[in-house]
Amino acid sequence: MGLVMERSAADFRWPRLLSLILPSRCHTCRRHLRDANPSFCLDCWETISLIDGPCCPRCGKPFASEAALSHSPGHLCGGCRKRLPHFDHAVAAGWYEGVLAEAIHLFKYRGKTLLARPLGGLLVKAINRLPKVDCLVPVPLHPSRLREREFNQSLLLCDSLKAESGLPVIHDGLERIRETPPQIGLAHAARRGNVRRAFVLKRPEQIEGRRIALIDDVFTTGATANDCARALKRAGAVGVCVLTVARTPVGIG
Repeated sequence: MGLVMERSAADFRWPRLLSLILPSRCHTCRRHLRDANPSFCLDCWETISLIDGPCCPRCGKPFASEAALSHSPGHLCGGCRKRLPHFDHAVAAGWYEGVLAEAIHLFKYRGKTLLARPLGGLLVKAINRLPKVDCLVPVPLHPSRLREREFNQSLLLCDSLKAESGLPVIHDGLERIRETPPQIGLAHAARRGNVRRAFVLKRPEQIEGRRIALIDDVFTTGATANDCARALKRAGAVGVCVLTVARTPVGIG
């Protein structure tokens, strides 16, 4: 299992070589690929809806009006005022829809691990919207889920982001100790209960006094990120920011 856990983006070279011999087609428009992206042409990739504009400074939920932060930059959304999350900031690169949703599905469930690089490229742009952080921490999988999938998509995203940002990755600091059902299809309250106390720190000394960027693929309600942030702060992290590739229309706010 240790070998599986240490696999990174550098371990998946053969698919790249094969794609040079047998050019693939864009997953969306079916045109032959000529770009660096292994599954989508540039035209389709550029249809991804990036998240910009005013957002809740805590959970990152976009506000409907540009005026939301014009007089009060620290104004929180209703959800954060009702229940303040354990993480300090959350930022997502784009909306979980269209090409971006397809790409994450291929990456996460179909084993298209070469997509870690273009998806990580979206994180490179989004991380500039966060306060300064010291290191990257992937949201971990339970060992049984890791054996089944053979890779942790959040770790591959960390490795891709590290290559561009130079930030170190703490690969094995956070551990998932409870095997929980998939979050898909669960209501907000059920999601919170599903992951509660599911994460612990194996090596708290790696975290103490550091500002953490917690990396995951999709932010939905924030329940998983919230429980991870709780564990990280209990271990002594001075700050936890959440950085994800995508965000669904539902959120903490």
